[in-house]
Order: sequence, then C-alpha cells, then structure tokens
Amino acid sequence: MAVYIYSITGKQHPLHLDGLSGVGESPADLRSVTAGPLCAVVSDAPEDLRPKRRDILAHQEVQERLMADGTVLPMRFGLVAENDEAVQLALEQNAADYADRLQALEGCVEYHLKASQDEDALLRQILRELDVARELNDEIRDGTAGPDASLRLGELVAQEVHARQEALAAGVVEALRPFARKLESSQPTGSDFLNMSFLVIVNQEEAFLTSELSVAHQMGEDFAFRLNGPLPPYSFV
Repeated sequence: MAVYIYSITGKQHPLHLDGLSGVGESPADLRSVTAGPLCAVVSDAPEDLRPKRRDILAHQEVQERLMADGTVLPMRFGLVAENDEAVQLALEQNAADYADRLQALEGCVEYHLKASQDEDALLRQILRELDVARELNDEIRDGTAGPDASLRLGELVAQEVHARQEALAAGVVEALRPFARKLESSQPTGSDFLNMSFLVIVNQEEAFLTSELSVAHQMGEDFAFRLNGPLPPYSFV
C-alpha cells in the first residue's frame, strides 16, 4: 500500500507521535520505517490526497511535534512512496546525504522574512533625491516635456527602485546574517524587496528576533516586515 512520508529523523529521535493525526479524511496511524541510523515517519496514504487546509495543518503538526524533541528533515506536503520497502530502500541509498543534512540542521530552526516599502513613499523619495527624475516629472506636469519624457521617467524610476531595493535587502540581510547558520533567498513578489529564509541556531533566536525588531524600527513606518517562525527547516532540507 502507498505510504505518505512526513519526515526523516535520526534513529535516536524519541518519536513522540501519540495524539497526532495524519493526512486524509480518515487519517491512518503514524508509524516509523527504520533503516540503519535513520527513521522515516509515515502513514498509509489516502487515495484522494489534496492540499486541503486540514491536511496541510496535519502535516505541519507532525513536523512541529518532531522538531520539539530533536532534529528533523521535514518533507514537503504530498510526498508518497509505493510502500514501506520503498521508503526503507530510499533511506539506505541516501543514508550519507540524509545524515549530513540532519547534522547541518541540528539545533536550528527556520525563520522566514518578507519586507516591503510603501510604493508611494518610495516614489516620493526618489523624486525628492534624484534631480534628473524630479526635473523630468516637473516638465511633464508643466506640459513642457518632450514626447518621450514619460517613458524616460518610467524607465529611470524603475531602475532606481530596483537599485534601492537591492541595497535595502542587502542591508537587512547583513544585519541578521550573524545569527543564522545558512540563508536561502527567494524571488520577492509584489511590493516586497526581500523574501529570505534564515536557518537560525536555537541559542541565537533571541538575538535574531531582537535584531529583526531593531532593523524594522530603524527603517520606519514606510516599511512592513513580516516574520514567520520558528518553522521546520523546509528551505534547508
């Protein structure tokens, strides 16, 4: 029977799974599959698995329970193997890689930070500080600009936004880097200029959180910081 895979841990992990529900409308019991020094936490896979909120939360709860008691490699939602034997074989074939990853994640949690700046405030700042942009904007408003002025201004502002946001992101990351073992960057979307995951050493969490609050305060009301964590270290598996 197909099995759903939640996590990989070391064999020494206590695996306190009592009271947890697996994925699916009628969740099967959680169990472990062991191979050498590794364990995989699995359950029978439901036939109609979909990324419903109920199932995503069940998957996440397993990760959080395991993470509270030791190091874990959290699998992405929806990972299914043919049977227990296939899981065991995967553990055996990838034993060295999984062991290295567990060691790299030991004593760490993930924090995910997104940051944005109010677009109107950024535009006002550019027009205030960049003479050529301000002059073009004044000419357009006065009706004295050439036919390509709006295009030139748009291109100029876009370039300046990109440069400033790159600098902002680099500054935030540099302030928080000392408290992270690893970093993982994702492409920002919308008005965000930063989309970054930090693998934070547990005994550095307080310093990391204090520094993040300090950076957000220093940057002011035009900026919005959204910090999520502590999380299972999905971004670093």
